[in-house]
Amino acid sequence: MYVDGADVERILSTLPGLDGPPRTAAVPVLRSTGPALELARRALHDSLATPSPFAELVGRAGLTGSEVEVLALLVAVETDAQRQRLAAYVQDSISLPRVTLALLRRLFLPESAGLLAVAPSSRLSTCALVSCDDAGTWANRMVSVAPRVIWSLYGDASPDPALPSGARIATGTDTDTDTAQAEAAVDEDPRLLLVPGGDRESRLRQAFSRLPGTRYLISTLPSNDEQWSAVIREATVSGLDVVIGLDRDCPPLAAQRIAGATHLSWALLSPYELPVGSLPDRRWTEVRVSDDPAGPQDWVRVVGTEDDRGHRLGHEQLRLLACALPGLDDDLDTAVRRLASGDLDGLAMRVRPRRSWPDLVLARDQQQRIRELVGRYRSRETVHGLWGFPTTPSTGLVAVFAGPSGTGKTLAAEVVAGQLGLDLYKVDLSAVVSKYIGETEKNLSKIFDAAASANVVLFFDEADALFGKRSSVQDAHDRYANIEVSYLLQRLECHDGLVILATNLQGNMDAAFLRRIHTAVEFVLPDEPARRAIWELAFPTAAPTEGVDLDFLARQFKVTGGSIRNASLAAAFLAADADQPISMDLIVAALNREFQKLGRLRTKAEFDRYFHLVNADTEQDDAANDFAGEDSVESRETVGQRC
Repeated sequence: MYVDGADVERILSTLPGLDGPPRTAAVPVLRSTGPALELARRALHDSLATPSPFAELVGRAGLTGSEVEVLALLVAVETDAQRQRLAAYVQDSISLPRVTLALLRRLFLPESAGLLAVAPSSRLSTCALVSCDDAGTWANRMVSVAPRVIWSLYGDASPDPALPSGARIATGTDTDTDTAQAEAAVDEDPRLLLVPGGDRESRLRQAFSRLPGTRYLISTLPSNDEQWSAVIREATVSGLDVVIGLDRDCPPLAAQRIAGATHLSWALLSPYELPVGSLPDRRWTEVRVSDDPAGPQDWVRVVGTEDDRGHRLGHEQLRLLACALPGLDDDLDTAVRRLASGDLDGLAMRVRPRRSWPDLVLARDQQQRIRELVGRYRSRETVHGLWGFPTTPSTGLVAVFAGPSGTGKTLAAEVVAGQLGLDLYKVDLSAVVSKYIGETEKNLSKIFDAAASANVVLFFDEADALFGKRSSVQDAHDRYANIEVSYLLQRLECHDGLVILATNLQGNMDAAFLRRIHTAVEFVLPDEPARRAIWELAFPTAAPTEGVDLDFLARQFKVTGGSIRNASLAAAFLAADADQPISMDLIVAALNREFQKLGRLRTKAEFDRYFHLVNADTEQDDAANDFAGEDSVESRETVGQRC
């Protein structure tokens, strides 16, 4: 901690210049130990011919002769406390137990050989095997070996803890690449492979078939330099090819680190083609993946059975489906629905289909059209895949259910989803439409993107609110309103799933939407036989009924299925509250309330022998109004007297 005069004289006598000896004074000392050093150096390099963790690391990193010697020295000091004491003695400081940059200059001839082995551009540095302190004076900066390297030399295979979250090591057998590898001839040279398009699982399979190795480090894009070092170090130590998932471009840090690690083979996976200007400065090859869905052979290979429900899943979705099946009692339809959980729940309301064909009472022509819609969705793979019909612009389906409120449009959408084994997502307009310019399009984009990543039925109720006619542009509001409609047209045309639009006013929808519609079903008021069937379905078998005349109800009351459901449910609550069975009096009373709610006239011809219930209800309302009027008069008189 103290430098006295004697120390100063001693230091000056060892420095070149002034009165001290020149730097070449160390040469005789090194020459005197030359034979012993040469024997040790030869023994070190000869040992690389024998399989060992150190020899494998040297081969994978592609180290030169001087880099091998420097790494051996650094590892020897790093793993031995006695050598660390010697290093501190040689460097004349107990605070320097590791080899410093200055010591490397002194230990190796020529002077720069050992020093440049740990320079930023050296293989030891670009492989992240060693690191140099970034603080303090340059000469006293210590060089250390990464702990992952030391552990690997002792035989531990634990992944580097600094790897990005979710990084994993995979082998070629994990994705069954035997067929693909047989088709793709690959060499053993390190390569940079770009794999755009398709789904994640298809991109992985293509990368595994094209990379020269058989073991891979699969990772998301590292977010900082430390994570990049961990990825390169782990791939070097374990002999792995690196597979990185990107989004739309290759960040500068990624391009720099990949360009420096030329000893590794890389695959960059992206849904889109990466801009050429962002790519690393090295030779690359691009293999585009098609967007074809999983075929029958993929279903058999991954799930163990063919799909007979028309589920159009990508390879990644099929892999996730296989992961979900064991936890859902191998229920295929439930597992397919589970794929959509989370992504759409905040933007749309999920409806789990519980009703089927017997619950849907429609005219024969209407029901036939809905069955054709289900069949068309299921047969897409046959028509577009096996028979070769073009998929331009997509294989998606758009259906419009139009008609008065309560005629069964939402029920029909639920039945369609149930028959296809899919969840129905009812788009919440309050969560989509925004008064701020551009926000509505962003919300719609989230909905369509989430629906594309799963396999669901999108249901737009009151669709004319979003799909209304475009108008002539009078101001900025008209212009942006038209942009919303145009954006919807584009997304509908490119969406591969099933979209159902329900509207009470089909005439208010833009004509461009009508051209993109594949199935249109007009819902009308039910006739008498249909009303009777709906009344019969309205009362569950467990519900207690007494004297219910379904023929009278169907003949007399020309109402929609929605009104029938509301009336039957209201009558059930009245019966439960009075602790009695559901009777005609209660049903007619409930219908009376339903007519009042709708503002509909209640006539004797319609209510027939139950019209007295309407009169009694009217008299009660009049009495209540009279009572309220008397109270008002009394109140006015009281206020007048007080005044």
